[in-house]
Amino acid sequence: MKVVVTSQGADEGSAVDPRFGRAKFLVLFDTETGEFASHDNALNLNAVQGAGIQAARNVVSLGADAVITGNVGPKAFAALQAGNVKPYIGATGSVHDAMEQFKEGRLQCADQANVDGHWM
Repeated sequence: MKVVVTSQGADEGSAVDPRFGRAKFLVLFDTETGEFASHDNALNLNAVQGAGIQAARNVVSLGADAVITGNVGPKAFAALQAGNVKPYIGATGSVHDAMEQFKEGRLQCADQANVDGHWM
């Protein structure tokens, strides 16, 4: 399974970024191989609008099955659903911590957005 964690930095020790669309990095984990790769999300960081939708497109293009983040807005949520990516919201701590929480089943899959659009 491939899982993206929104992050404030490029490594596993970085803090989870609570913003989905405007996260600094998207860290992709392969739960089968244990490998990870960081993807810069700088283009969306200062976008006037559409950051969540574009970040969702990036997550889908990375082949992710799930995304772990703090919050996700309605348009991003819809884009993730369209791409068959399950969003897990409310993650805190480091990227490593979030992956451990996910593996242990301590994060719940969201059934709707948890913030309004343009949340910063």
